[in-house]
Amino acid sequence: MCGRYYVDDETAREIEKIIRIADEKVRRETSVKLQPKDIHPTDTAPVLTASADGIICAQQKWGLPGFEKKQVIFNARSETALEKKIFREGLEKRRIVVPATWFYEWNRKKEKNIFYRKDKPVLFMAGIYNRCQGEDRFVILTTKANASMEPVHDRMPLILEPEEINSWIYEKEKAQQLLQKVPGVLERRTEFEQLTLF
Repeated sequence: MCGRYYVDDETAREIEKIIRIADEKVRRETSVKLQPKDIHPTDTAPVLTASADGIICAQQKWGLPGFEKKQVIFNARSETALEKKIFREGLEKRRIVVPATWFYEWNRKKEKNIFYRKDKPVLFMAGIYNRCQGEDRFVILTTKANASMEPVHDRMPLILEPEEINSWIYEKEKAQQLLQKVPGVLERRTEFEQLTLF
């Protein structure tokens, strides 16, 4: 679950609102420019991460190398991530936030559903990263689906509120509490609605 998401210039504007860096030179160097596009596993994408100057926007590759050749691990279950060696250190020391305008999920009929927040222009998905093969690579944490997601899938990204971003990135104990949260209600639309005749 969460195998594709979308970013656009609105995502870039929301990222820039969150980044508060005192040094103007660093602010210019971290200015966010995004081309609207779908993000797939193994793509490079913007993430919010910690630095000595505060939260910055970095570019990281989505997905850790899998156990078999060409396999990619792009999600981690929030309920069991601390128990798994591949995710434990990232969850303890390298938490990030993955911004998206929306994400996609397919139902049993293979119809693409788009999930987004009606009240906010951007979703903030909890993630972690590891250093692999000379680069930073991230996964998105997932949790049990809430009521708005259940009709389509039993899992969903662990979505943070804007005011939870600092706690997720910087506070280990608070981050562990956030692993248990139920994400807020999402809106759903499909590109094609199947009509059923009775």
